[in-house]
Amino acid sequence: MKKILIIEDDASIAELQKDYLELAGFEVTLRTDGESGRQALQAGGIDLLILDIMLPRLDGLDILRGMKERKDIPVLLVSAKKEEVDKIKGLTLGADDYITKPFSPGELVARVKSHLENYGRLKEKFGSGVRNTPTLRIRGLEIDRDARRVFVHGEEVSLAQKEFDLLLFLARNPNRVFGREELFERVWGLESLGDASTVTVHIANVRKKIESTPGNPQYIETVWGAGYRFKV
Repeated sequence: MKKILIIEDDASIAELQKDYLELAGFEVTLRTDGESGRQALQAGGIDLLILDIMLPRLDGLDILRGMKERKDIPVLLVSAKKEEVDKIKGLTLGADDYITKPFSPGELVARVKSHLENYGRLKEKFGSGVRNTPTLRIRGLEIDRDARRVFVHGEEVSLAQKEFDLLLFLARNPNRVFGREELFERVWGLESLGDASTVTVHIANVRKKIESTPGNPQYIETVWGAGYRFKV
């Protein structure tokens, strides 16, 4: 049984989320402030985190920062805030998805299932030795599938979970143009659920970490009006 941690200070919303997720077959742990939520997260054994941004004692973005970029679980941010800057901050810190209140419990359950299923598929795929070479090397860029590590000219760079998945997917499909919607479906596995602008934010994050000149990228190229491709 997959274990979900909810950190949400609104008791009525938290209990509703918990009830629907438990009905869907998940084991749910609930915390109502940031500090106790952080402690529950550090205790381990969690498969997915549902994290509110505005929390007492310690806010959601600080919790996300504390997880660092090598977290190994999906994170779904939840907030009543609608400003684009909050979404971008969360995604930049490594969140995998963002849902704005109010939302239907059914949509939340669907996103949770999709993230867990997709993460499981990606983890299995990247560790299964599908290709003979476990490390991709392209002009100074090295991507180690199994260890999920990335090096640029010998220096390791730290990528969030979905940043790594996005980079690996593009690198394994070089010179092909992918639209934002297709990348969202292929990497996040959510089809129409969510916002394809998530892809744009993640592409920008990856470029900052692997490109010497992000404004003139040598790896991930923007094809205007069409999408992105990995150049080899």
